[in-house]
Amino acid sequence: MTQDPTEISHWRALRLLQARMDEDIARLYTEARIDGLKPSYVMELIKLHLRGPMTIKELAEAVQRTHSALSQKVAAMRRAGLVETVTGADARSKQVMLTERATGMIDRLMAEWRATESALAELEAEIPYPLGQVVLDVERALERRSFHDRIAERLAADPAWISPEP
Repeated sequence: MTQDPTEISHWRALRLLQARMDEDIARLYTEARIDGLKPSYVMELIKLHLRGPMTIKELAEAVQRTHSALSQKVAAMRRAGLVETVTGADARSKQVMLTERATGMIDRLMAEWRATESALAELEAEIPYPLGQVVLDVERALERRSFHDRIAERLAADPAWISPEP
């Protein structure tokens, strides 16, 4: 029987921790009777409020995500009644803007963002090695040698990777 390689996951705990924390934030929205809002939408909504309507490309750059990822997220936020899109200056682009509903909740979203960041700072002060520092240390290590190169080296030595498909 072949061993399941997904049973080993160094970062699964981190992904599950983030999901758990996002669930706690989502629970606050439920308690506040804010329907259709996901924690992953808040940064984009705040950016749109502060900077005004933007194309999907501009919004993607503002939140450091890919155009494809933002296009999907904008579609989900549109279905949730949080943003509207209209054809941009050229027919290929879409301009994204907040709906009246989203504008009405923006002060609460900015308050939640501030409270979340404050709670994260408190949490990091309680642990011996803050996650923010871990991220910086990982980024520095990846500047010395990319993740791609680290994986490629291992794949080059793995017969399952280098043997051609039948």
